[in-house]
Amino acid sequence: MLKILNLTKTYGDKKAVDNLSLHIKAGEMFAFIGHNGAGKTTTIKSCTGLLNFDNGDIYIDGVSIKDDPIACKKKLAYIPDNPDLYEFMSGIKYLNFIADIYGISTEERNEKINRYGDMFGLTSDLAQSISSYSHGMKQKLAIISALIHSPKLLIMDEPFVGLDPRAAFLLKEEMRKICDEGGAIFFSTHVLDVAEKICDNIAIIKDGRLVISGKMSHVKGDSSLESVFLELEDKDSTFGKEWDNA
Repeated sequence: MLKILNLTKTYGDKKAVDNLSLHIKAGEMFAFIGHNGAGKTTTIKSCTGLLNFDNGDIYIDGVSIKDDPIACKKKLAYIPDNPDLYEFMSGIKYLNFIADIYGISTEERNEKINRYGDMFGLTSDLAQSISSYSHGMKQKLAIISALIHSPKLLIMDEPFVGLDPRAAFLLKEEMRKICDEGGAIFFSTHVLDVAEKICDNIAIIKDGRLVISGKMSHVKGDSSLESVFLELEDKDSTFGKEWDNA
């Protein structure tokens, strides 16, 4: 569903991402872990077509994001760590705007807006201006807007930040549903226990380079994910043992 091949992105003399390759398959929930500044957000923005990169390529369901970014964006949805929404709009106008972009029918969009609005407790606030929303409400609106066109690939950067426990639980349920229906999830998080519990595969990045990747059970072994992450972070070398994602 998502192939990252030899991705390299530099800012001046610094390589934010250095020759990174990952493969996220249909049906997989894939966690992307690393310290602040490790290259996670750069990678994620490259995958969504928001950021140009220097070398390598990224494929969404077999389509190169370099060659056909519009086709790729039709198949994915992106939830950033800090939702940058059109605050002059009301919540319902914003959702209809997103639905218009993806060509969602009136019947389908109304069904999804009602379902997800009720699910995340936002229905009563949709008539209000987004500028009046709290961070958590904006995050919920961003989640609903991402789900409205039933994306095959959901890419998220720290999606649980600002969510209350119920909303976080519901988002995890929707993430698993997407994977069960043949989609894929690729997301970064600092909440390691959540990643450990719900993810099929994981990659850890340090200073722009892949440290370790593979099935969650293989990567953590008999330890906790937190212990493995801290051990790898303390090592001088940027490379630990590595497994194929297959």
